[in-house]
Amino acid sequence: MRVLLTGATGFVGRHLARHLAEQGHEVVGIGRRDAGAVEPPDDLAEYRMLDLTDTAATARLVRELGPDRVVHLAADASVAASWVAPRETIERNTAGALNLLEAVRREAPDAAVLVACSGEAYGPVPRERLPTEEGEPLRPQNPYAVSKAQVDLLAGFYADAHGLSVLRARAFNHAGPGQSDAYVVSSFARQVAEAEARGAQGGDPGEIVTGNLAPRRDVTDVRDVARAYDLALDAGLTGPVNVCSGRAVPVAELLEGLLERADASVAHREDPARARPHEVMEVRGSHERLTEATGWRPEIALEQTLADTLDWWRERVGTGAEARA
Repeated sequence: MRVLLTGATGFVGRHLARHLAEQGHEVVGIGRRDAGAVEPPDDLAEYRMLDLTDTAATARLVRELGPDRVVHLAADASVAASWVAPRETIERNTAGALNLLEAVRREAPDAAVLVACSGEAYGPVPRERLPTEEGEPLRPQNPYAVSKAQVDLLAGFYADAHGLSVLRARAFNHAGPGQSDAYVVSSFARQVAEAEARGAQGGDPGEIVTGNLAPRRDVTDVRDVARAYDLALDAGLTGPVNVCSGRAVPVAELLEGLLERADASVAHREDPARARPHEVMEVRGSHERLTEATGWRPEIALEQTLADTLDWWRERVGTGAEARA
């Protein structure tokens, strides 16, 4: 099948491009930066630069490609950055999804569409209703989550009003090699790798600075997320579908797991300035609907995710390279 993949040079996009290519699909990736600036994945059959907020250009591309499947991952995805630029986050994420869905409606109405939504949109769920199921009301608690709730509702509208086949994949926290250090596991892993490098050069390893370690998060390996997206499309699933591990892990445990793997003795300090406003203290989803339809379950243990992420950062720190968002 021909798959149009937005956000192809991002964290999840790179892993999904590889997975889809391994399944024999022709993957055309798009992103808003020039290929020379982002080094598109080798797994893509083709890469196109496109700003999804450009309505006419988005429609032309969908018409030209005539995809069998559309996977929409592109988004400004940092919760922290969304507090700094709420208008830009909400407008860009919503406009991009709207333009793409409208282009599919007009130019490729038979395509199966997966829109990457977010478990962040659920907001605080009472403990008695955990794990969170898809029928839980959306109550977003930060600008990024608001944007994803809007995208989720748009996707549902295009399915209901226009008959598009749209899967709203509500992914909870995910981590793994290749993730930007704007996210918690990757931030910790980078700091550990940098501390190791300082120690190896005879210096003081220093300390890791974190925000609040008390929240509990539902973390899935990005490679399991990529597999879930593919299986859900193969199964013809539509509507909201949670993609999650089904268990909540304290953020402190994520840090401990990385420190246990460190090749240096590294101190830790909590910085109150790094704490999120309106923090949701426990996030835990149910993947029962996805599992019943596809047989999917997380396969990669959290310990492996932490080890692979740390190894990836060790390599990047050694070469002075930066992570891709």
